[in-house]
Amino acid sequence: MIWIVSVLAFWAVAYGANVKMANSKLSHTRAIKLAVPALFGITILVVWEGLVRGLQVPTVILPPPSMIGAKIAISIPILWGDLVQTFVKGALTGYIIGCGAAVITAVLIDRSPFLQRGLLPVGNFIAALPIIGTAPILVMWFGFDWHSKAAVVVVMVFFPMLVNTVQGLAATDTMQRDLMRTYAGGYWNTLFKLRLPAAMPAIFNGLKIATTLALIGAIVAEFFGSPTRGMGFRISVEVGRLGLDMVWAEIAIAALAGSFFYGIVSLIEKGVTFWHPSQRG
Repeated sequence: MIWIVSVLAFWAVAYGANVKMANSKLSHTRAIKLAVPALFGITILVVWEGLVRGLQVPTVILPPPSMIGAKIAISIPILWGDLVQTFVKGALTGYIIGCGAAVITAVLIDRSPFLQRGLLPVGNFIAALPIIGTAPILVMWFGFDWHSKAAVVVVMVFFPMLVNTVQGLAATDTMQRDLMRTYAGGYWNTLFKLRLPAAMPAIFNGLKIATTLALIGAIVAEFFGSPTRGMGFRISVEVGRLGLDMVWAEIAIAALAGSFFYGIVSLIEKGVTFWHPSQRG
């Protein structure tokens, strides 16, 4: 009972501090912007630890954060090998190929009304295919190594990136395009000097969506066949062994990798689209 009361008291104090910082006059500063989510995350971990220990939840159901942290500390070589296999080889490779192919396809669709009427519905159909059905097929086609996981990622990120890029290329209005024509600007000049820069907010929106889809796709694909390493492989094996601390360790590393990936793309976006209203303030 003392554990529960202590946890609730800590949560109340942390919640009050978070609300005070978020509503303070300095809430726009970088320090407060970092402190608010950091305190919120620490609060979740402390409450999680306290409730699990106070209610004596079996570790096979939900291990405490301290147990997960200890497992991460003693399993760094294994976790690093799994991260390289899943994130670097599978997710990142598929992300680059899928997003790059989507941008090129969007330009082709923009050039051809026929492709716009015919290819987009086909892309919508492919995007609606469940990954649980396509992943084992692609694993059989491309083998059990990271190549099949990259193929799954390509399928997952291609259509969201395609739709965002097509919409972004249509962001310029008729007056802007007419102005380029008065300067004797052809299609490619207009594309690179006007339409692609104007499409960057939509393109980066697609890139940020694809960061999470890429890692999810690579992990799920490993459930259907993988060499003896990889996040999905490790999760499936450890669940069978009831090694929930290792499962949560892999989940934590995947969450950190996905957040880092998203943050890198967001930083690049700030540098490229500094002129857009969404980047002000």
